[in-house]
Amino acid sequence: MQNESATATTETRRTAPPAPVSTVEVAATAPGAIKVIRRNGKVTGFDAGKISIAVTKAFLAVEGGAAAASAAVREKVEAITAQVVQGLTRHLTGGGTLHIEDIQDQVELALMRAGEHKVARSYVIYRAERAKERAAEAAKVPESSQPRLSVKLDDGRTVALDEARIRRVVTEACSGLTGVNIEEVVASALRDLYDGIPEAELSQAVTLAARARIEKEPNYTYVSARLLCDAMRHEALKFLNQPETRPTFEEMKAIYPSYFTAFIHRAVELELLDPKLALYDLDALGKALLADRDQKFDYLGLQTLYDRYFIHSNKIRFELPQAFFMRVAMGLAINEIDREARAIEFYQLLSSFDFMSSTPTLFNSGTLRPQLSSCYLTTVPDDLGGIFGAVQDNALLSKFAGGLGNDWTPVRGMGGYIKGTNGKSNGVVPFLKVANDTAVAVNQGGKRKGAVCAYLETWHRDIEEFLDLRKNTGDDRRRTHDMNTANWVPDYFLKRVMEEGQWTLFSPEETPDLHDLVGEAFEKRYCEYEKLADEGRIKNTKRLPALNLWRKMLSMLFETGHPWITFKDPCNLRSPQQHVGVVHSSNLCTEITLNTKAGQEIAVCNLGSVNLPAHIADGKLDIAKLERTINTAMRMLDNVIEYNYYSVATARNSNLRHRPVGLGVMGFNDALYKLRLPYESDAAIQFADNSMEAVSYFAIKASTDLAQERGAYSSFKGSLWDQGILPLDSIQILAKTRGTKYLKQDVSVSGQFDWDALRSRIRTVGIRNSNTMAIAPTATIANITGVSQSIEPTYQNLYVKSNLSGEFTVVNEYLVNDLKKLGLWDEVMAHDLKYFDGSVQRIDRIPADLKELYKCAFEIDAKRLVDAASRRQKWIDQAQSLNLYMSQPNGKKLDELYKHAWLSGLKTTYYLRTMGATHAEKTTIQDNRLNAVGTGAAGGASAKPAAKAAEPIVAPVAASDVGSAKVCSILDPDCEACQ
Repeated sequence: MQNESATATTETRRTAPPAPVSTVEVAATAPGAIKVIRRNGKVTGFDAGKISIAVTKAFLAVEGGAAAASAAVREKVEAITAQVVQGLTRHLTGGGTLHIEDIQDQVELALMRAGEHKVARSYVIYRAERAKERAAEAAKVPESSQPRLSVKLDDGRTVALDEARIRRVVTEACSGLTGVNIEEVVASALRDLYDGIPEAELSQAVTLAARARIEKEPNYTYVSARLLCDAMRHEALKFLNQPETRPTFEEMKAIYPSYFTAFIHRAVELELLDPKLALYDLDALGKALLADRDQKFDYLGLQTLYDRYFIHSNKIRFELPQAFFMRVAMGLAINEIDREARAIEFYQLLSSFDFMSSTPTLFNSGTLRPQLSSCYLTTVPDDLGGIFGAVQDNALLSKFAGGLGNDWTPVRGMGGYIKGTNGKSNGVVPFLKVANDTAVAVNQGGKRKGAVCAYLETWHRDIEEFLDLRKNTGDDRRRTHDMNTANWVPDYFLKRVMEEGQWTLFSPEETPDLHDLVGEAFEKRYCEYEKLADEGRIKNTKRLPALNLWRKMLSMLFETGHPWITFKDPCNLRSPQQHVGVVHSSNLCTEITLNTKAGQEIAVCNLGSVNLPAHIADGKLDIAKLERTINTAMRMLDNVIEYNYYSVATARNSNLRHRPVGLGVMGFNDALYKLRLPYESDAAIQFADNSMEAVSYFAIKASTDLAQERGAYSSFKGSLWDQGILPLDSIQILAKTRGTKYLKQDVSVSGQFDWDALRSRIRTVGIRNSNTMAIAPTATIANITGVSQSIEPTYQNLYVKSNLSGEFTVVNEYLVNDLKKLGLWDEVMAHDLKYFDGSVQRIDRIPADLKELYKCAFEIDAKRLVDAASRRQKWIDQAQSLNLYMSQPNGKKLDELYKHAWLSGLKTTYYLRTMGATHAEKTTIQDNRLNAVGTGAAGGASAKPAAKAAEPIVAPVAASDVGSAKVCSILDPDCEACQ
């Protein structure tokens, strides 16, 4: 029998093999009441202290009492114990269960991480011997005499465990998937059960049995999602008092229609959905639900939907995936003449994942407060009432899930004269602090944090303090740790930087027209104001070398991740709506470029994204399918405008007048994988060009078709559209104003589309939407659809992603499938990927062509990201959320990169992501064979032994890890853009 005593004699410790960690069987000391399942099925409390005892025993068994008693060994034991506890409990903050084998796996791995290979090897051998002994003992016991487990149902009754149903559900979940093993999942799930396990924990155990295998086989993510869906069905059907509450996937196909009708009526009764939804022909809509599409989700996508999107009452989710998509579609079709037909059309598009509406639309469509718009842009006026009115607008707009972009440039700078008090202003910064705290206070109904970005033009008197807002040093009353910031940069400033000239800062109450001027008019007026300053007729000014200010802008961007750099002139000179206003800022994520005017117009944009890899067929872009998708998508986006709930009247008036929408794309890097094009290649840059041309053509054409059916937007006359100037043509306006010396942007067309005919048709029938395209970050909807984010390069080929739904292992399925074809995918390869932070570049046995194709974000030249974005920008009437990645940034590289972005005609940039020293712990493959993993493993040697797969994944941050700055990263669960 295994010795579980913590008081064995020293002599015994010297000769006995290291004891596994079954000593962790006393009163729980970890948070969340974590329990440990023993091998006999009994449940005891988790005690972290017992892990320390067991690790000490392991050292004693190998090194003897004297050596094990040394201070150095005690420090090792303490560190190893902490690592084990952290690895075991980080997913169980709310409590849960652990199997004794899981604890032993973590101890084994921690010993390997610490370099204690002799101790670990002895530990592994002992575990293997004990496993054989237990198997032999179990074989002697008749099956009939083995204990049967019971399950405690939700109503308190206890019934025998139905192993046959577990097997049936797992078999359905594995159907049609390669590389998955039904018996492994079933055995693992049964191992983690205990007598009297609650019904909810039973479902969780089965799901987690599959989830734990995602790292070694990506298809387990679909198995996990399908098992999760089984639990969802039970929760929803039980809440609705349906006769059958435990249907399998196949059984649910017949139940979905009746469930859907019950769901709508109950949600309306609970005042969670608009009563108008109950007036639809629910029988027809229920029959249109495609139950098979429940199997399209991966685990991250379905868990995200469950946690954050599904309709719930008292935390009970009773909305199932297909009902969710239909509910969203019904809201969007509510004003259509043939609303059932349109709802089915919209549902089929959403549930196919070919297109996905933005998060606010998914949150709120069909509800009593259908705030479906994604972003709002405002200009803050230079008076106290207007400033706090703008802050109130922020709160109201943010309440129902809108992201905010605020233009603060009109507010006078520090030292500005205040006539009403005969005093001097404290500048814009104190008000930004108020806006920051408002965003934190209004948390969008608990679904995600309120989020806002403040914009300030580069000539503003307070620009230097503005650059410091995100620093962790200095007066905290003049810091905004939670709010995003962005520079609104006029072309003339960059010209002065290029020429190494001087730059003058002004307070806007003394230069009131500068903010509305662009191009040559701005340059002329700016120089006039400089002359007035030289003459002493303008007092509140400051002059400094333009290059010094530029360097500080880049320095703060590198250090704190803010302010982002966005370009005023391209946004305005290429705006279709320059005849009726000025673009004063972008939005929270820098893809929206719409006019704003203090007190009169709050710009609103409604977003959705085309799933680009879903439109790749036979090695090329499926043009016909893309047109069908965009036709329906543009109708859905246009429908948002009437149906939308507006909490601020000026937002409603602006949106109805101009009707802007933002159709974007996501999964760009996945599309490149399907086309076998490395992100850095010329062919990939050309695909960025050609694919965006197709999206542009069909989006503009679809909006024109809507104009013919519904009428053009009301401010169409005088717009660039009305003049026959399309986004491609507006590049010439920028080139003429800026000069070709400062613009290097490709202006070619593919010749595949008849742009002349489209121009002519627009001038005849008009266009329905003042703006049609914008590429948003799409982080969450990309998760839902299981594709790469937006136009982003792949972050890492294997990593742990954190968001508000938890932590999820993400594996690049395209890479794994390629490695499978070559016979190279095994647990050794998985360990190597983790050791090298998801990079394939230093794994010797991976072929060179795959290394090129599967470069990660920090391995790609950031200038190529700009080049691809430049090609897209010529087709887009708004902008792009463009993150830039740099593994080893320095001043020179940043200077070159951002000048390249400006010269390439980009309108905006987004986060600068740099590789920091901050690390996130890796998840681990529980294979119990770490001692067998090394350079001699089958399949060839790796650059380093996979046994060292314990090294942490590098978490990208927007700073160089100086200090402890609070910055956004790809994995930041609080960042609005990451949700």
